[in-house]
Amino acid sequence: MARLLPSIFPLCFHYIIVLSFVATVIHSSTLDSDIQALRSLRHAIDPTSISPTSFLSSWDFMVDPCGSTGEQFLGILCSNPLDNVSSRIIAIDLDGVEYDGFLTPSIGNLSELTILNLSKNKFRRTIPGTISNLKKLTTLSLADNYLTGTIPDEITLLKNLERLDISGNRISGSVPVNISGLRSLNYLSLSGNALTGTIPDLTGLWQLKTLDLSANQFYGYLPNLPVRLTTLSLNHNILSGHISPVKKLKNLVRLDVSDNRFSGLISDDILSLPRLVYLNISNNRFDGIETFKISGRETQLQVLDAENNQFHGRLPTKLVTIQNLTQINFAHNQFSGPIPREYGERLERSWRILYLDNNFLSGHLPPEFITHTRRVRGSLSRNCLRCPTIIPLCRGGQRPFSECLRQTNGSK
Repeated sequence: MARLLPSIFPLCFHYIIVLSFVATVIHSSTLDSDIQALRSLRHAIDPTSISPTSFLSSWDFMVDPCGSTGEQFLGILCSNPLDNVSSRIIAIDLDGVEYDGFLTPSIGNLSELTILNLSKNKFRRTIPGTISNLKKLTTLSLADNYLTGTIPDEITLLKNLERLDISGNRISGSVPVNISGLRSLNYLSLSGNALTGTIPDLTGLWQLKTLDLSANQFYGYLPNLPVRLTTLSLNHNILSGHISPVKKLKNLVRLDVSDNRFSGLISDDILSLPRLVYLNISNNRFDGIETFKISGRETQLQVLDAENNQFHGRLPTKLVTIQNLTQINFAHNQFSGPIPREYGERLERSWRILYLDNNFLSGHLPPEFITHTRRVRGSLSRNCLRCPTIIPLCRGGQRPFSECLRQTNGSK
């Protein structure tokens, strides 16, 4: 019997090592509730929408999600705990290949999640209220899906959110008033939905750089806005009143309020915002543009699109002092009188796009409009100008004499 001990001992020692290794693997594997949440998400997707080369086709639950290597569980990131505790799912970033399914409520079990990106797919139904459990979430992107219902109030509990994008869905209702409590937000896009109501006071979002509420059904006046905004898109709504709150946004680079019902005056405080490069105020009811205080050295404005408003009187001459301006669109307004000679000088030097069609401008063209227009894109058609059709900008013809006479008599 004693002779057998030496041979049994190494075998026992071998099993101890194996069991120790297995125990280590079990301790370092993904938390079971996280695995079940991933299974639930996977099962909520129509299998016929999962192509062989997509991320979800690599989700093989025969292996551990956080212990997998190579081409398994693509789109998943895990924590790397130092102690003998289970790994957690910290990011889901799926490829946008039109997965067709819904966002299961079990997503709320992934309490360590910091990034959830399901953009550019076909997720349907509503955003589950259990999303409020994702307290560590910094990025929530559900853009370009088929989500319906309203923006759940539970989203306003995600205090660490820095980026919220639910654009391009079918979400209705109003914006939760408490959304201004998400003080870490620097990017907010709710565009391309069926949201309605007034825009709530968002000044509490003091770190917000980008705000996109375009292509909805917001109405009412413009509220005060976060002062650090660099991009503001409010186009394609039914907003009205003045846009005076915008003049406080000294960091604004891009402003689009087109296709609304804004009215009144575009003040030089807006035109001379120090960092503004792009300004689109087209398809509104503005009736005046103020340029008294404009100094070209104080603004970076390159693009001014003011098509289809109710501007009248003479073309604003002082626009030529804006040194960086290269594109102007004043088409479909009621400007009258001659084209300023200064416009010709800027056309010769730096203007590359100039649309003045469908106004009531009259008289001869500045000579530069004849000699330099082949390198300029635009139109002077449907005015009352002496505009030879051999000049490219004049193609399309002018208004009948009777329309011009009626406009002249009406303006007296």
